[in-house]
Amino acid sequence: MEELLDEPPTCINEVGTWCEQVYRLTGNEWLAASADWLVARPLRILLILLGAFLIRFLIRKLIDRLTRPPADDPDSNGSRVPALLRPLKERVAPEVLGPVALERRRQRAQTIGSVLKSITSFVVFGLAFILILGELGINLAPILASAGIVGVAIGFGAQNLVRDFLSGIFMMLEDQYGVGDVVDVGEAVGTVESVGLRITTVRDLNGTVWYVRNGEVQRVGNFSQGYAVAVVDIPLGYDTDVEKATAVLEQVAEKAAELEAIRPDVLEKPQVLGVENITPEAVQFRLTTKVRPGRQWAVQRALRGEIMRALEREGFDPPLGRFFGPADR
Repeated sequence: MEELLDEPPTCINEVGTWCEQVYRLTGNEWLAASADWLVARPLRILLILLGAFLIRFLIRKLIDRLTRPPADDPDSNGSRVPALLRPLKERVAPEVLGPVALERRRQRAQTIGSVLKSITSFVVFGLAFILILGELGINLAPILASAGIVGVAIGFGAQNLVRDFLSGIFMMLEDQYGVGDVVDVGEAVGTVESVGLRITTVRDLNGTVWYVRNGEVQRVGNFSQGYAVAVVDIPLGYDTDVEKATAVLEQVAEKAAELEAIRPDVLEKPQVLGVENITPEAVQFRLTTKVRPGRQWAVQRALRGEIMRALEREGFDPPLGRFFGPADR
């Protein structure tokens, strides 16, 4: 083998190298020249891979820890917020914390954690791949140029998929909506059942499940953030005494707000705004009250029932005739 080498490798004179060590042990110039490829480079590649897997493992464990609710560190409201979500904006009102809000937090933290894990794997293994190519002596410039062209082609072909994922990421970070929210996303109006990076699942009032791509959501109306307003419009006849009707509505609304079924949901004293509209058929009064998000419809139904019975007792006529029955019944 030695005759294959025109001259002894220069590395045999480099103290501390694998080449020098192998030549000193074997006296074989070919083995010494090949030591870097046979021993040193495989070891360096193995160390790069082990380091990449170790770094990825440690970062993923850290992400898992940040996305789990702490067992002994509740926030000011007594609920446990994953550390990952504490720096981010959260639109869940403190008074509505419960199983749905906890599921919302869990799913949001899990999804953001999944994104961070994917980014971590991509970056760590990408850097490891580049280092390994460098160890093999491969020129990276043509490969990076080709990868850029392929990346542009894939990005152009999968632009809708990329848009869905990016929209999902920003939606999660901004907490635009979450599990349990009642939302209007255009074609679908209903309760959010699950939120993913690509798809949001919404169940409407008829029970139909809508799978909405995040990239297609141009605007979102959220009925469940902060607080809601229960609005009740009461049509009465033209001969109605406005002052008397207003007094009756204020009285019945205050009593209705104390009903066991809706008292926890009413956040402010109901207000009668007065005559809201005049139509050819009726004079329309409007009553509003601030309520817990998502409970406006239940409060509106309860208020309407109490108002209908009170107006019937007081002898107020509805527009276009008496529909409530005789006043003395």
